[in-house]
Amino acid sequence: MKAPVTFRSNNLAIAGVLYVPDDYDGRRLPGVVVVHPAGGVKEQTAARYAEELSRNGYAALAFDAAYQGESEGEPRSLEDPFQRAEDIRAAVSYLASRSDIDHERVGALGICAGGSYLSYAAQTDRRIKAVATVSAVDPAGELLADPATRDALLDQAGVLRNVEARGEGAFAGNQLPPTKADADAFPARSMFGESYDYYRGPLGRHPRSTGWGLIRFDVFAHFTPFRNMEWIAPRPLLMVAGTEADTRHFSEDAVARAGDPAELYDIEGASHMDLYYRDEFIPQVVDKLVDFYGIHLQS
Repeated sequence: MKAPVTFRSNNLAIAGVLYVPDDYDGRRLPGVVVVHPAGGVKEQTAARYAEELSRNGYAALAFDAAYQGESEGEPRSLEDPFQRAEDIRAAVSYLASRSDIDHERVGALGICAGGSYLSYAAQTDRRIKAVATVSAVDPAGELLADPATRDALLDQAGVLRNVEARGEGAFAGNQLPPTKADADAFPARSMFGESYDYYRGPLGRHPRSTGWGLIRFDVFAHFTPFRNMEWIAPRPLLMVAGTEADTRHFSEDAVARAGDPAELYDIEGASHMDLYYRDEFIPQVVDKLVDFYGIHLQS
């Protein structure tokens, strides 16, 4: 079963969907906040995982980030990492406020960039009792690591802010390849190449999703989501990644920073985007998540 819900984050109305087991009988349930990728919406891969978790006994909350989907906020489609972290905290607060949710048994799941936002938020929000990610990625980390690229992007950010100040519109960089030809120019199984097929193809396309969102690099330059992963301990951390994912190193490095009790779980043969929707891989991820949350949230 699922029902639309609304809560507030920094005084913005956030639109969500709460999934509960079909056989729900009124007992207090463990809850899981499900965080969608950058530029995504709650109806895409977040909904798939939320529904699967509800079938396994959880109340799973998928929601649209501020500025995105059906949630409030201007400019539309803006990807603000610090607001995204606040949205997660607000979602945890919403679950904690419900009488049908056990606020001592609330975990969270972040997908792609949602995994970095969740990691960052969970470092200081100790209400999140179990932290899991799927295909976690730092949205701007690699681009900003190269000094020449960083300088170019930060110079561009200033130009775009001046354009906005003159009243010519809100501008930011969208990381989704603009055409199929641009996507095909990336190496095989690249996250950027495959993202076009998902967000612009029939399986992932949604009218409220931009795919990857609009990024202001002068803001993202201050966002280092995996720096303090050890702060999550002693709470458990699970990071799931495909062995063929070009983003797997984010999860590997984050788990190494976190130390015990953190686990990197590989899905053999899967790319980054495969874990969004492919039926040959999703059940493996769900089984691992159910085991993980079962140990840490069901008791």
